[in-house]
Amino acid sequence: MRHAIEVLHVSERRACRAIGQLRSSYRYVAEPDPTDERLRARIIALAKEYGRYGYRTITWFLQREGWDVGKDRVYTIWRQEGLKVPPKQPKRTRLWRADGSCVRLRPIHRNHVWSYDFVAERTHDGRVFRILNVLDEYTRECLASVVARRIGSQEVILLLAELFVHHGVPQHIRSDNGPEFIARKLRRWLKTLQVEPLYIEPGSPWENGYIESFNGKMRAQFLDGELFYTLKEAQILTERWRIHYNTIRPHSSLGGQPPVPETTQLAS
Repeated sequence: MRHAIEVLHVSERRACRAIGQLRSSYRYVAEPDPTDERLRARIIALAKEYGRYGYRTITWFLQREGWDVGKDRVYTIWRQEGLKVPPKQPKRTRLWRADGSCVRLRPIHRNHVWSYDFVAERTHDGRVFRILNVLDEYTRECLASVVARRIGSQEVILLLAELFVHHGVPQHIRSDNGPEFIARKLRRWLKTLQVEPLYIEPGSPWENGYIESFNGKMRAQFLDGELFYTLKEAQILTERWRIHYNTIRPHSSLGGQPPVPETTQLAS
């Protein structure tokens, strides 16, 4: 209507009367909602902190913080601010001196089915190291992420023994057919403890979907964004990310809650 007033050279009163609009509404200037501005700032801050998370995951973060907001509103702000998850991200450096079944057995309770697998990565000098991840398929909790240059069947046994003491003994443990997992010594030890190994078909990683999904998230949201100078640095940062995954990062299959949320115990 402002354009019509300027072109036709009519008064504001006459123009408003012609279209049946109140003059007060014509003169109204919307004031920014301080709550909306705080929400926008928080979304931008979370997007900067967690560059590999999309707007749905950011929505879960906000809801856990107490914001009464849905994914559609977050998506609107997300688009307005031009936020997006990049398909690839440059690795960043940190200063070291600064601070047996091919049929899926679905888990039905904690310690029913565990799964484990390796992820390979390199330090800055090009040397390869491996990360052995162990997952409880029911709770989605990552029980361990062990980083070492070499991990053989003996190291696997020692790790599982420690986890069995702390978490209990699972009924089944799922893996591929890697030499570390099919070693006779390991299989005899598991049989003694009445833990039944579930080996997937060769070349069928989808049969070990829980750990494959976890490894993919570790790769996309952590390893692809880090440059490790030493093995010790990789061990510290990997453990830090594992704790973040277990206690803070929202999980889609858990209704936006982390596998092991941090709790505050009030003094009596």
